[in-house]
Amino acid sequence: MAYTIGSGDSADRRLLGLSWSHFLNDGAATFLPGILPALLIQMQLSVSLAGTIMAALLVGQGLQPLVGLLGDRFGGRTFVVLGLLGSSAGGAMIGFVETPSALIGVLVLIGISNSLFHPQALAGVRLLAHERQGSAMSFFLVGGEIGRGVWPALASLVVVHIGMGYLWLLSIPALFTLPLLWHWAPSLAPRQADTTPIAWRAHAGPLTGLVLFCALRALIIFTVITFVPVLWSQAGGGLTAGASFITVLMVVGVIGNLGGGRLADSKPTRPILVAAMLISSALLVAFVLLDGVWLWLVLAALGVALFSTLPLTILIAQDILPENRSFGSGLALGLANAIGALAVIALGPVAAHCGAAAPLEVAAVCGVIAGLLALWLPQHKTSAAI
Repeated sequence: MAYTIGSGDSADRRLLGLSWSHFLNDGAATFLPGILPALLIQMQLSVSLAGTIMAALLVGQGLQPLVGLLGDRFGGRTFVVLGLLGSSAGGAMIGFVETPSALIGVLVLIGISNSLFHPQALAGVRLLAHERQGSAMSFFLVGGEIGRGVWPALASLVVVHIGMGYLWLLSIPALFTLPLLWHWAPSLAPRQADTTPIAWRAHAGPLTGLVLFCALRALIIFTVITFVPVLWSQAGGGLTAGASFITVLMVVGVIGNLGGGRLADSKPTRPILVAAMLISSALLVAFVLLDGVWLWLVLAALGVALFSTLPLTILIAQDILPENRSFGSGLALGLANAIGALAVIALGPVAAHCGAAAPLEVAAVCGVIAGLLALWLPQHKTSAAI
């Protein structure tokens, strides 16, 4: 690797293992969009419920701040392992549900498990990375992005070629990874009762702005991955091709994630956040207006722009709350994602009445608002200043 993590090769291997586990967890937790059109048809559900179904999967992430508080209080790594176990088990169960209520129950289980995985894992990555924290954070996040990109395509292939009931095959790698994850994840020290308390009054303003920014970004991402495959399906496109849009967005977005992490180590973060969100808005408008191969190219560029901001915002959250870094990570990732997911519910009726492209236009407006909001966010303290 081009950067030094922790104490050497052992820390490098553990970070690689955590990134692989992130790949499996987020893949199992977010392959739903790739098969959502097939589920809507199989259960005879209206497209107006697409946002509600996605929200059931994602709203559980709102528990991440609570999990972060508990993770900081008790330390250890149990939540990371339980999170991967629950996400993978829930992903396998999707293929066996027969009613909308059962589907919602399984999706809520996956969302809760996803909340268990992330806060301690993110704090553990920062613990392993004494230097080049932005690069290490982005390397870990890349695993999740690739998982969110690859799994929808894999799930759609399984559904198309062998049937919904075989989705459990995607959970096999996690079964073999769970024992190894116990050794890869750092055991975090518990927060002592006499340590510095959280300075809520000082943190309230910066945290509110950061969570709103991350929620708007989450709304944009969830809108794209929910409604682009539906829009493609309504236009007569195939399930696998629709899922490939998500793959392009997430996998090419790795470039942005790595680039954003590198920039976080040496450059001011605020201009990066502003530029990334304004570019994202322009790309969303372009996606609505263009067709053909341009659709994939625009989504690739959108992934780079959106995901370049992810490692920056997590590091900013941890800077704001140095007393509780797991909690800070949970706010910037989990709570913000849950707010974005709830907002997606409202876009389901918009898609039903105005067309599946309408939510993308709403997302473009949200990108402009996020870009303006970024002007007031704190700057991340670069590695040289820590």
